Amino acid sequence: MANSVVLGMQWGDEGKGKIVDLLCVAFDAVVRFQGGNNAGHTVKFGDRHFALHFIPSGVIHDDKKCLLGNGMVIDPDALFDEVEGLRAAGVQPDDRLFISDRAHLILPAHRALDRAREEARGAAMIGTTAKGIGPAYESKASRAGLRMCDLRASDLDQRVARLLDRIGNELAGYGEPRPDVAEETERCRAWAERLEPHLRNSSYLVNEWIAGGDSVLFEGAQGALLDIDHGTYPYVTSSNTSVGGVASGSGVAPSSIDGVIGVLKAYTTRVGGGPFITELLDETGTFLQDRGNEFGTTTGRRRRCGWLDTVVARYSRMINGVDSIALTKLDVLDTLDEIEICTGYRIGGEVRREVPSTLDELATAEPVYRTLPGWKTETVGILDYDDLPQAARDYVDVIEEEVDTPVGLVSTGPRREETILRRGGRLNDLTGGRLEAVLAGRGG
Repeated sequence: MANSVVLGMQWGDEGKGKIVDLLCVAFDAVVRFQGGNNAGHTVKFGDRHFALHFIPSGVIHDDKKCLLGNGMVIDPDALFDEVEGLRAAGVQPDDRLFISDRAHLILPAHRALDRAREEARGAAMIGTTAKGIGPAYESKASRAGLRMCDLRASDLDQRVARLLDRIGNELAGYGEPRPDVAEETERCRAWAERLEPHLRNSSYLVNEWIAGGDSVLFEGAQGALLDIDHGTYPYVTSSNTSVGGVASGSGVAPSSIDGVIGVLKAYTTRVGGGPFITELLDETGTFLQDRGNEFGTTTGRRRRCGWLDTVVARYSRMINGVDSIALTKLDVLDTLDEIEICTGYRIGGEVRREVPSTLDELATAEPVYRTLPGWKTETVGILDYDDLPQAARDYVDVIEEEVDTPVGLVSTGPRREETILRRGGRLNDLTGGRLEAVLAGRGG
């Protein structure tokens, strides 16, 4: 048995959905512990394609239990749409989908406030998804939010009124209409009826699973550099996307976590504003966008692209305790003559190997690159590590050297079956010794 975490090591969009889908055959349950539908996970196998926003990627496997943890903020209407989409695709999540009764609700007023704020920022906008995530977390932190369990409260109308009074005052300042309390209260009552079969006291539930011998895979959303505490603040999300968020967002003790798998894209992307030291604003950046299909699963926005930044990767490895790297989208680099890897930042004439805390320093940072030859050979669908071109293996070696962490998995395409799994090593431990089952689930 193993309880492991899958986290993004960059600014999100690293391909965590595919990795969770692939690895979850070795686990009994999959748990989301933070974020909302500002995250998008894509799962592809054969000719099937799923885009998920709330529900863990393990839902595609009909024997896996899935939990939305207390650290999440949830828009029930969007969740219902996602469930209906799964049903239409032949996936039946109902009896396997559990929701923490301590998770907070996203109301339409939260979304309206998110949009109004972002529009008011103009050129200084953060780049939020306008899904109401930040305002919902603010309501939570100010102790004015609504939790799933509050939908059962006898004074629900008063709780809704208190919350909407705060939000309405700010909306009015932007010239937007105040929310209708009666309408929103009725919406909440309708949500309560549909959500009730799925609600659980999740801290007890997940600990009962573990005590009973179930293995749990914790699925992160976004990436380490979007963490509210450890990311490139203020260009971050509103939750803890790093490993500390697992314990607080699901109710398990840190000692219950056996290890961390960090998902690292073979180059770097980010969506929205904020510093991006290795960003490419030339034809190479456009090439990576197009060949990598770098468009957001949730927003459809074109992602900014750049070379792999191992300063970011080292930082992420450190704060998350990454034990094994899942390297994704290696195949996107197949046709390049040369490939750059950022190994440090030059700031004020000094080369640093750490991520600075301030935007001022990040704004002046210049990447220090190490240039490697490209392999000029198609790697799509290769299943054995030794079959990779030597230059591609050299690239992986440099990543392992710079980040000081082994690469246990290499993705050579978007589908589940297009994956190299390196036998033995830490990845086998992190899957509870069930790597052979994962290999079989991959299709080989």
